[in-house]
Amino acid sequence: MLPHIGRIAEIDCLRGIAILMMVIFHIVFDLAYFFNWPLDYLSGFWYYQGKSSAILFMLISGISATLGRHPLRRGLKVLGAGMLITLATYVYSPALYIRFGILHLLGVGMLAAPWLVKRSALTLTLAGTTLLVLGNWIANLRATIVWLIPLGVRPWDFASIDYYPLLPWLGIVLYGMAAGKLFYSAKQPLWPAATRNQPVRILGWLGRRSLIIYLLHQPILLVVLSFFMFIR
Repeated sequence: MLPHIGRIAEIDCLRGIAILMMVIFHIVFDLAYFFNWPLDYLSGFWYYQGKSSAILFMLISGISATLGRHPLRRGLKVLGAGMLITLATYVYSPALYIRFGILHLLGVGMLAAPWLVKRSALTLTLAGTTLLVLGNWIANLRATIVWLIPLGVRPWDFASIDYYPLLPWLGIVLYGMAAGKLFYSAKQPLWPAATRNQPVRILGWLGRRSLIIYLLHQPILLVVLSFFMFIR
């Protein structure tokens, strides 16, 4: 996340939009997975809505890597949050627990940012495209070595409720870094008037608290949905 001083309003706004999209997708997921509603989150509109939210997070993370300070500290914080989710989901569902989800991906991207952001926008774009192509090829490979799961090589019986391996998804983060170098080279907002726009300010407030919302929203959603299912 960007530091509070010198934040760019439209970046926080986009992160807030991504958070809202994610919460909506998880409501659909929870209704289908936990309450047996006839909602298809594995294909069609809801699938692409969920993927769009994740991709927006990746792009914003890449842009923020070219703007923010203390990338190692932020990377360890996000990766640590990912490991907490791994532990929590393992306790709840050992068969489907999250071994390398989006927080793991973003955390690794932040840890690598000090080296990556030194590259040109063209190099980052070419590298991102290479990772996307390799990821498409690797997706068909299978191995018994579980340590390859973060790279996109899975065992035959692998299953997870959230899986974003480095190949191909780090490529999207690199695209974000390229965009940051192209559009935010001066580290100034492209939309200076955004801070005076109330909807943007509300979304920005959500965006600045994206990590804590990510960690807490699912337990809250399950309690709320369970309540409504009970009183129906």
